Amino acid sequence: MDPPHAEAATWQAVGNGWRQLFGNFYRLGVSFEWHEFTPVREFDWAPSFHPGSLELCLNLTGSGTVTAGSMVGRFGPATAGFYCQGRTPLQAVRTAREAHRFITVELAPEFLTRQLTGAAELHPLVIAALAPGSPPSGVSEPVPLNARQLELVESLRHPPVLTTAQTLWYPAKAVELMGEFFFCPAENTELFCHRQQRVARDRVESVRALLRRDLTRTPSLDDLARQAGCSSFYLSRTFSKETGQSIPQYLRQLRLERAAELLRTGRYNVTEVALEVGYNSLSHFSQAFHQKFGCCPGLYPLPLAHRA
Repeated sequence: MDPPHAEAATWQAVGNGWRQLFGNFYRLGVSFEWHEFTPVREFDWAPSFHPGSLELCLNLTGSGTVTAGSMVGRFGPATAGFYCQGRTPLQAVRTAREAHRFITVELAPEFLTRQLTGAAELHPLVIAALAPGSPPSGVSEPVPLNARQLELVESLRHPPVLTTAQTLWYPAKAVELMGEFFFCPAENTELFCHRQQRVARDRVESVRALLRRDLTRTPSLDDLARQAGCSSFYLSRTFSKETGQSIPQYLRQLRLERAAELLRTGRYNVTEVALEVGYNSLSHFSQAFHQKFGCCPGLYPLPLAHRA
């Protein structure tokens, strides 16, 4: 009897947009699945991921993301990538009102171990998935599918062999796909780590830009995380690590520095400045300003040209 993880139940929200092409994750260690649907709203497909699995997504049309901490896999049309559902849950969404067509190849740890143990130049995420114990969650950077690979994907939907031969043909195709996507040159392992660091820095910079855009209407942490393509927990942790400040501390600094700029012009009174930088309480603004600059905003120095 299979464990209670019900693949089909996850896809009921998109009607008849899911069907299994071959296999069984728990009994055979490999499962090929076809997906075709157009969701009316953003669709969460993370509940379909099997714990401990490494899943390859062969994306033909539609856009989606898979997020694991600092790693974000953005699947566009004609791309392929893979992800591991490890110790922490992955986040995954499919864009609303797009026609999504893709195949997933779900690979159990036992199948991976049989095929890949001892192999050299594996992708770091595959190496982590093969290690004993519960693997860390992660996602690779999707790559474009070339013409030959697109033909391979199409053959998975319409196998060129008899039904009785598919028990041999599909597992062989799983091995072929692992050969296509799970290996990388040794020098790329370090590049992979640097790329994740760059992604983290870019994400923090995008949040800074969002906060600077309008100091009077600040997005919530969940909104910031959604726009940055990661979880709110990861965003908070990464932002603090990269900047040495929490997001609220950074926002407070932005507001007070902008307030000081406005006061130095001499064209605004204290109340106008407080509202301009997002403070609805004049007393809270005055207290925060005093803590930052050592004086009340009404006594803050004007430019030299305006001093007596």
